[in-house]
Amino acid sequence: MSELSFMEKLLGGVDIGWLPLGEVTKYEQPTKYLVKSKKYDDDFDTPVLTAGKTFILGYTDETEGINQASINPVIIFDDFTTANKWVDFDFKAKSSAMKMITSNDKEKFSLKYVYYWLNTLPTGLTEGDHKRQWISNYSNKSVPIPCPNNPEKSLEIQAEIVRILDAFTAMTAELTAELTAELSLRKKQYNYYRDKLLSFEEVEVEWKTLEHLCTSISAGGDVPKNSVKGQTHPTVEYPYPIYANAIEEKGLYGFTDDFKIDSDAVTISARGAKVGYHAVREAKFTPIIRLIVLVANKKLISTKYLNYVLDMSAIGGTDAGIPQLTVPMVKKITVPIPFPNDPDKSLAEQARIISILDKFNVLTTSVTEGLPREIELRQKQYEYYRDLLLSFPKPDTKKVA
Repeated sequence: MSELSFMEKLLGGVDIGWLPLGEVTKYEQPTKYLVKSKKYDDDFDTPVLTAGKTFILGYTDETEGINQASINPVIIFDDFTTANKWVDFDFKAKSSAMKMITSNDKEKFSLKYVYYWLNTLPTGLTEGDHKRQWISNYSNKSVPIPCPNNPEKSLEIQAEIVRILDAFTAMTAELTAELTAELSLRKKQYNYYRDKLLSFEEVEVEWKTLEHLCTSISAGGDVPKNSVKGQTHPTVEYPYPIYANAIEEKGLYGFTDDFKIDSDAVTISARGAKVGYHAVREAKFTPIIRLIVLVANKKLISTKYLNYVLDMSAIGGTDAGIPQLTVPMVKKITVPIPFPNDPDKSLAEQARIISILDKFNVLTTSVTEGLPREIELRQKQYEYYRDLLLSFPKPDTKKVA
């Protein structure tokens, strides 16, 4: 069945009325539902909500002034950002900056239908616009109501649209849960085999310091003068990557026309919340501040093996203030070396371990990378059908907000 015939069958030739959102819904300030205590704990029962991206700030043990949305669901709407959520569970509110939206007449207007339609709207916000949006803007938006003069038929159509979109939402949530569970299983499997391989229960092993195993351990320097920040690909003029201590984009800061490190190496983030994060870098790159570089002595340890065993090492920063990791601290870190008295046999064992862990790493990475892509695909699919189901003909666009 074509999209057009589906919509035609769903609507059954009925007229579409465009009514101001302020007539279809009513709003309430959350004043009597505001939380008093800021003592949140996951063991408490009642969630504390904000309309922003955080949504659930925490859980409170307060028992008075609870909105019973489990009985009468609401849309919470952030009056400044226009962020909104469908809420069908009991809650308390954090701030009066949000409004609670309900249907003005349940026998005419489905609130869930309004919620889905609301999310087809662009925010239309401009930078620096801090006015409250519901009364000044959104309450004047025109919402399409099928055959408004026949409430029973109208609710039937609204309910069918909600049913279809609920099904898409449930499918997306189910897929996300399945992929997340698969990813968790892969990670546990990887960690088990990594720990098993690196326990060396039946292999002679000696724990040696990184100072003994590396030809150099050095801190990154300043950003090169001839460089470009934020670039994701090399150019003829700037072919060499610059790495910083961030995990995003694998720590890629930009590119430059020269390099400081001419060997493959392991870099470790040395300051801030990401302290201890480490990764393998290919030869010819430049590290900058807040990064420590380990160049392995290839006669004793391979770079990749070094990176894997660091996963099992407690790489912590200083306790006071912002966490920091220094070169002297890194030099004292110890890692296990199999067959320490036979370098050739040791490197062969390291290569065997790398081969196994690489395979598990590929499996884990495939799920890790595939998860957001699949979720994005399902989200786009959902938005396509949502917009299709809620794109009604407008007889006179001049009268539509």
